[in-house]
Amino acid sequence: MEFASVILKWYKEYGRDLPWRQTHDPYAIWLSEIILQQTQVKQGWDYWTRFMHRWPTVEALAAATEDEVLREWQGLGYYSRARNLHFAAKQIVSLGHFPDTLEDIKKLKGVGDYTAAAIASFAFGIPAAVVDGNVYRVLARHFGIDIPINTTEGKKLFATMAQEILPSSSSQYNQAIMDFGAIQCTPASPNCMYCPLIESCEAFRSGKVNQLPVKLKTLKVTERHLTYIYVRCNGYTAIHRRGAGDIWQGLWEPWLNNEIPAGAVLLKQHVKHVLTHRVLYADFYLWEVTERPQLPDDYIWIKESELDDYAKPRLIEKYLIPLL
Repeated sequence: MEFASVILKWYKEYGRDLPWRQTHDPYAIWLSEIILQQTQVKQGWDYWTRFMHRWPTVEALAAATEDEVLREWQGLGYYSRARNLHFAAKQIVSLGHFPDTLEDIKKLKGVGDYTAAAIASFAFGIPAAVVDGNVYRVLARHFGIDIPINTTEGKKLFATMAQEILPSSSSQYNQAIMDFGAIQCTPASPNCMYCPLIESCEAFRSGKVNQLPVKLKTLKVTERHLTYIYVRCNGYTAIHRRGAGDIWQGLWEPWLNNEIPAGAVLLKQHVKHVLTHRVLYADFYLWEVTERPQLPDDYIWIKESELDDYAKPRLIEKYLIPLL
């Protein structure tokens, strides 16, 4: 039995029942793909459900404010996805309909080759092969390919191979091979002994399952130290919105200042927070005053009771807020 047929047969028995697979609505499918770009299905499912409930159409999402979208996204990280999502919603509304060709879908902000192929395949039945981390892994192992997946050569090779393998039932197959990688051919401890492809898997035959796929290490992780001072004044607190060109663009945070004012009380020190390319270490202070101190012009004063209305970095939400 050929590769694609085996994958499809496996999928009929073990495939995941996900809500965005029960529709051909391009909006619902696009939303799921953006959420799942850097998020596990288990976590992303809840966010997708909340977004669909609050903004059931692309028109509704486009009409929301960026603050509202960021607030709903809070906790998912990679906030550029939320900003791109909101921008793309406005693109779609301006167009008058959801783009229905692969090239036009790629024009949406935040949509790359994989996401475009997924939307085109799942929503419109376009025969476009998806190539995500799961697909890279399954193809690399089964066919014994050791070309790094994050090189130009590797990307072209795997994209071509995935398209050549694609059967006529392309939409279901795309879902099937991604699930096969997520459930059967997992990154660590894949279930090889009960794999329907064991007899034809080159990585299993050659003992290289744990060595494939190959990915070049190119990311340099740096450390960064942050000192937050939560200013409390007669039921109000001061926050500012982070600007472009740095982490957490568009999110709100308390006073960021390395000079600790007299009277500030240390709440928690050296809190570690890991991002993709940075490791953050944060100190949190509480400064209670009776008169508002002079702060930089970009800080605003809000009622403490309204703090939850502002989208904040996970670091603040998880570690500082519970201490107050």
